[in-house]
Amino acid sequence: MATTTARALPWWTPPNTEDVEVLPVGKWWDAVSAPTAVADRALELLGDQSGAVIQDDTYGKTYWLTGIGTSTVRSWRMRQVRVLTELADEGTLLGVPPASWGAEHRTYWRIPLGPDRYLTDIKRLLTALSQALDDVLGPEPDGRQLCYHCQLPTDEPVPVEVEGGGDVGKVTYGCPAHAPLYSKRQPRTLTSAAATEHEGQIR
Repeated sequence: MATTTARALPWWTPPNTEDVEVLPVGKWWDAVSAPTAVADRALELLGDQSGAVIQDDTYGKTYWLTGIGTSTVRSWRMRQVRVLTELADEGTLLGVPPASWGAEHRTYWRIPLGPDRYLTDIKRLLTALSQALDDVLGPEPDGRQLCYHCQLPTDEPVPVEVEGGGDVGKVTYGCPAHAPLYSKRQPRTLTSAAATEHEGQIR
């Protein structure tokens, strides 16, 4: 289950009990975000090893709180997964709902925050997310691909189904911003979908 690091407070609770509050990342915790469809699978893989989880249905994102300054977090790169951490030249903000908010709100604690369920172990989380990305999006394409919609290269291509588009047998891709405009191309043995990215930053 979730544990803390030396730099994280042993226990923390959202200060606002009335509405979502935008809080700085890197003060009490760092965070890892993923599209909710990917997070659904990752949560299945994590089971009771997941800490508290925030789900934002407005933007289709799910967030885990992690220990501050976890070295592997800063250097890790995975498709549509974002690490939110304090940077030298900018601050990163995360909208945090009151601890009591559940699924009746669009932003809520999918896994409730509590003294025994707080931070998620980063190694377990990244292992689960890596498997979830393969299960939901299929194996990662080799290298950059052109987005069918904007015709610009993307380092995070999402396989999409385009009616009447592309050659027979050729995989068509969308960038994270435009992939939601199309149906997702399903892996041959797996089914699911992905969503878009939303993170607030201040400079």
